[in-house]
Order: sequence, then structure tokens, then C-alpha cells
Amino acid sequence: MQAALGLARRGLGRVWPNPSVGCVIVADGRVVGRAHTRPGGRPHAETEALAMAGALARGATAYVTLEPCAHHGKTPPCAEALIAAGIARVVSALRDPDPRVAGRGIALLRQAGVVVEEGLLEAEARAVNAGFLARIELGRPLVTLKLASTLDGRIATHGGESRWITGGAARAAAHRLRAESDAVMIGSGTALIDDPDLTCRLPGLAHRSPVRVVVDGRLRLPLTHRLAATARAVPTWVVTLEGGDAQRARAFAAAGIELFECPAAADGSVDLGAALAALGRAGLTRLLVEGGARLAAALVRDRLVDRLVWFRAPRLIGGDGLAALTGFGVDHLSQTPHFERIEAVPVGADLMETYSRI
Repeated sequence: MQAALGLARRGLGRVWPNPSVGCVIVADGRVVGRAHTRPGGRPHAETEALAMAGALARGATAYVTLEPCAHHGKTPPCAEALIAAGIARVVSALRDPDPRVAGRGIALLRQAGVVVEEGLLEAEARAVNAGFLARIELGRPLVTLKLASTLDGRIATHGGESRWITGGAARAAAHRLRAESDAVMIGSGTALIDDPDLTCRLPGLAHRSPVRVVVDGRLRLPLTHRLAATARAVPTWVVTLEGGDAQRARAFAAAGIELFECPAAADGSVDLGAALAALGRAGLTRLLVEGGARLAAALVRDRLVDRLVWFRAPRLIGGDGLAALTGFGVDHLSQTPHFERIEAVPVGADLMETYSRI
């Protein structure tokens, strides 16, 4: 199952809206088939592993990280494929909460006489497919907020200089986060100031660049900026307010940008809960948020951040530097969003800390 989970991780960021599943088929103590969900969400892991195993699948055991599907979609049900191949035993890490499955795959297998065991490394499987689970259970993608700051939480000097606070190893790790995400989001202020590419620039991984999402309530992004100018090459979405400038919206669409119109929050900005729900309906399961400070603070305030990845550089700027988050109305410690640290690893001279919201 550990091997199957390793395979499943390979598909993260490339299979949405489907889950990333790993499958390992074992016959007489030997691996005869192994696969993960292919880019775009199909073929599924089980059918690919069965194709590799061929006739050796008869009487074998299949280890799968998620319950085999039981519904007819663009591909036949994996549960039926396992039965037809003569698989004798299925070990499943996690039940699929998708209402179209939700135990039906397990039931199909057992009705056909296949021995089914459930729950092996369930917690690890849940972590791998946290994005898919969030979309099914919460109606929105898993939100990971990435921050890179000094030890005192500053992301730029008072004059705005920010390149580079962290070192090359930390920046490479941040690009790996992009490669494992369906989409990367920034606010319009960051887009205007930095004019970023938001692509994955690790050697050999350019094809894993995520969808680029800009929260731009007033459609301020110039069409000459990189995100707009390259929208036909790299999918680019803009989340904006309902009832905005129709002519401007048409210009964005003509540039190849997909618009998501959302209602306003009480302060007149985009309602981020509604925005995430819209992105979930569009199929996103894993969203990486890279800034800026105002967007980060709003997401934290609204309890919409599930994971926090914080890169800390061993340097100090002081109180006149730009904070990683703007103020979001905390008067008492009891109001603070609470996170649990689950990992802390050195990346070059910097430290990469990963937190999960409690």
C-alpha cells in the first residue's frame, strides 16, 4: 500500500477533478501491475495496472488507495474491471465519499466473491487525496497558503524589495508545490506589482504548471501583463465581482481568460467562500495561494485555509517591513485561527514548516 500511495502522489495536480489513485497488483508475492491515475483523470489506476498485469491478474491481490469506482462515466467502473480480470482480493485504503460510489464499489466486489479488506493506511490515503475529499465534502478545493518571509514575518522591506528573501532551494520547493497543485491563486495587487508568470519552472516540469487564478474584483489586470498575455498558453482564470464592466469582461474573454463572477462580501470585496465554491464546481481540488498579504489575511480570517506552508529565511527586516498578512480584526487570542505543525524541514539555509488547521 505504501507503494500504491507513492504512485498516487505522482498524479497530484494533474488529474482534477478526479482523485489521484495508486494501484499495485501482486501475484505470488511478485508485483505484476502498478499504475496511477493518468493526466486528465483517466484512464484510472486500476485499469492501467490490470493492463500491465494481463493474465497474471487472475487470482491476484490489488492494493488500491481509494475504493474502486462503481459508476459508468467516460470509462467503465473499475470494480467491474477488477472482477472481470479475476482479481481474488482487493485491499482498499479509503472509501470514496463521492455519492456515485460511497461503498457501491466495495459492495460490487463482495457480491462477485472478491475478498475485500478496508482501511489499510487510511490516514495516509486521506492526506494524499485531501483535495478530492475537500471538493466532495466541502464543495471547494483544499486551500494551501504558501508564505515566504523573514524570521519576523516580513515579506518585503518598507520600500517593497522582496527578491529574494528566501534562497534557491526554498524557491525550488515552492515550485514543486505548484507542480502538485491544480491551480495557484494570487490577488490583483500582487499581479499588478510583480507581473508574475506563476508557472512551474523546475527543469522537466514545465508541463505541470497549474491553472493561474487572479482574484480581481474590478478587473484591474492590464491585458499587457504576463498572466493575460499568455492566457492562451497557460490556463488563466479571473475571479471578479458580479455585474462588473461588461466591455472589460469581453476583452478578458477575448484574451483567453475565463471569468468567474462572484457576489460581494460585506466589505465590497469578492466573497472568497463563494469564489472557492465556484472553483470547486469547475473541478479544482488543490489550490495553492501565493499572496498577497491582503488575500492571505482574508482567507485566514474566513477560516478557508486548510494548510499553511511557511518558508522562513534566517534574516530580519523589522517593524517597518511589509507583514506576511494584513490585519484581520483579532482582538483576543481566542479569536485566532489555530494551526498544528506537522512538519519542519531545512531547505538550504531556510526552514520549510507545514501546518494543518485545527
